[in-house]
Amino acid sequence: MGARAQYVVVENGTWQRYYSHWAANRVADDLLPGPAAATRCFRANREIDDWLDDVWCEGAALVDHDRRVLLWFAYVGSWADHLAARAVLARTWPGWDVRFAHDGLGDLTHHLGVGRDLTRSPGWFETFEPSGFPYTEYAEPSSVVSVRLPDGSVRAWGSDWEPIDHLAGGSGVIDPIVASPPTPTLTDMPDGGVHFDPQTRTVSLWAVRTVAGIHDWPLPRWENWTLDFRGDDHTHQAGLLPADFPFPRPPLAPALRKLGNGLGTPPPDNGAVLARAAALAGPEGTTTAVNPAALVPHEPADPTPAELTLLRTALDALVAEAEAD
Repeated sequence: MGARAQYVVVENGTWQRYYSHWAANRVADDLLPGPAAATRCFRANREIDDWLDDVWCEGAALVDHDRRVLLWFAYVGSWADHLAARAVLARTWPGWDVRFAHDGLGDLTHHLGVGRDLTRSPGWFETFEPSGFPYTEYAEPSSVVSVRLPDGSVRAWGSDWEPIDHLAGGSGVIDPIVASPPTPTLTDMPDGGVHFDPQTRTVSLWAVRTVAGIHDWPLPRWENWTLDFRGDDHTHQAGLLPADFPFPRPPLAPALRKLGNGLGTPPPDNGAVLARAAALAGPEGTTTAVNPAALVPHEPADPTPAELTLLRTALDALVAEAEAD
């Protein structure tokens, strides 16, 4: 139980790991005030000597002061929420190389020179035999998949799969996709998209969430295909989509304001709630057990007045730019 987060701070040639049981949904918030505030936040939480894994780690950040690199991942909400967080970090981490860690902990361990598989068991990337395509009947698909047909035209569908899931079935997934009926046009931006071009044997993928395994190309049954990984940039696929299936363009100003409204809001003390629950009598013959780590509250970023002023200035400027766009 929890939303576990892992942090790494690199400074003066050494690195140390930290852990918070409840912070995965706060990783972006703790990064927003800048490198000094984020580093204080991470060091205020529990120092550990182990790595989490891709199953239990739902958010993470690596702050490398020596090379001025920030790597982070967490699910912050919608496409607009993700872009808003990225835009603010670009302003509050000036001079830093700020990257979203699409390969999850694999990007962090790779940066440290210990490989991408340190936190992964053999065979962790599960493949399957494609027998159908989970097109969506809902207005908000998880992703969009598009295919260039033999006549050169492009068709697109909304999908209930995450972007990386479309690659787990190999190139045999393309025929079931093409045989699928049309899906509703989009009313909001999805979390990612995949485009297949059988003529050039190219797969193009973008996502605002982690796509663990994307750097292990070729994935099974994609031999002799080229991967065109676009990070979180959707514009390439946007230029390929048919006119009757465009990406919407949600405004960024509301997402930026939401970030501003959350500044200074302390995280809930889930540990206290669990402690009270554990003290209650359980059914006869049962004993309540609580992970001790779950009783420790997250220590959030505590920006100085100067850091908070710079952050609010960046947010105000970005909101003004978004409204003028």
